[in-house]
Amino acid sequence: MSTSVIILVVVVAVVAVLGAAVLALRARGAQSGQGLKRRFGPEYERAVARHDGDAKAAERELAQRVERHGGLRERELEPEEAQRFESRWTAAQEHFVDSPKEAVDEADRLLADLAQARGFPDGAQYEEQLSALSVHHARHVQGYRHVHRLAHASVSDGRDGGRPGTEEMREAMIEARSLFEDLSGPVERQRGGSRESHGPREFRKGSDGHRGHLPWAFTGRHAKGS
Repeated sequence: MSTSVIILVVVVAVVAVLGAAVLALRARGAQSGQGLKRRFGPEYERAVARHDGDAKAAERELAQRVERHGGLRERELEPEEAQRFESRWTAAQEHFVDSPKEAVDEADRLLADLAQARGFPDGAQYEEQLSALSVHHARHVQGYRHVHRLAHASVSDGRDGGRPGTEEMREAMIEARSLFEDLSGPVERQRGGSRESHGPREFRKGSDGHRGHLPWAFTGRHAKGS
């Protein structure tokens, strides 16, 4: 083997080793405390709270989520699929006026179905689906958690120890809207574990087929029980 070939082999080997080292350092940085804070945002703080302030325990949990679900690739929705989900959300939102609890139940089912359609775990595995969503949509996953809790609430699960009230259910629907928009839109480059959003928008399609704003006041009517 000639000297030039030996040198070339050595250079390629060194580059490969350096590349692997850089990737390892990046992965380690992404799973460090600061990296996890940036990726998960408010979900990081919720994890710390669940672990009674133990940041290290929370970081271990979040790092495990990234390890399990970080490689997941979301699939694009076909236009017809996106339209069906949009129609279901609009119907649930409008149904809230007369039946808030049924609307929350439908929002819970809809988000589970939509997440599954995008390539996340089956909605029947709620905890696993939520875990995967938190890795890729960390800044909006709380809305899903909120509507799911209310959809499966018992009499003593409300804020004041009673059945969840209309206002709490309305707030949950508004929160959940952000995740719905994130999941129903096109797959984009994600930042910090979630696509950037300008907050929930309430809208329906008008007679001309274009989206128009629909204020959460339900066009002036109040939900029963409010």
